[in-house]
Amino acid sequence: MQLLSATPSPYARKVRITLAEKSIPFTLLTEVPWNHDASAPRYNPLEKIPVLILDDGSTVYESRFILEWLEIKFPEPALFPKDPDALLAARQLEVLADAICDAFVLASFERRRPEGKRSQPWLDRQLRKINGGLREVARLVPHSGYCVGGRFGLADIAVGSMLGFLALRGPEINWPGEYPHLASLYARLMGRPSFASTTPVAQDIEKSVV
Repeated sequence: MQLLSATPSPYARKVRITLAEKSIPFTLLTEVPWNHDASAPRYNPLEKIPVLILDDGSTVYESRFILEWLEIKFPEPALFPKDPDALLAARQLEVLADAICDAFVLASFERRRPEGKRSQPWLDRQLRKINGGLREVARLVPHSGYCVGGRFGLADIAVGSMLGFLALRGPEINWPGEYPHLASLYARLMGRPSFASTTPVAQDIEKSVV
């Protein structure tokens, strides 16, 4: 298998961590999805990464669906909780983590507009989503151990990828100071080889996207 990825993407990082935790061999293909030579449109009609390219040439895309696909196809070790309530709790944290990243990306693109063409109400709305999402994640994540049920899994992958993305792209957002237990969680997660080997790295966008 091959994984089409971008180095700062929290969505692609979720998949890379899952592949590593399940010891699934794959080839990493890295690109800047906004650049003119990006290959994502050839593999995903939504033109987004990550994309998992299977041996037969078919593709699986959208990070949440890729993680579900991998859990079904490669069930061991299990990363999705078996208990229904625990699974729903993990899914809730995944939704929150992804939505925080979505809001940050939208705000980042708005800031790329020339001065005088930016919408401050739009930026304020995205910031409210980020802050509100972080507040709820902090409320739901325990102050010790892992995110759900005391066992590493889906929620830790999603929340950890989100925190790593904010640490790279949004250092002005002081989540480590406001929520020290999230900072402790991320430090513990970075002790895992799957997290340490997928530390996000910034990329330059050559193409105007706004």
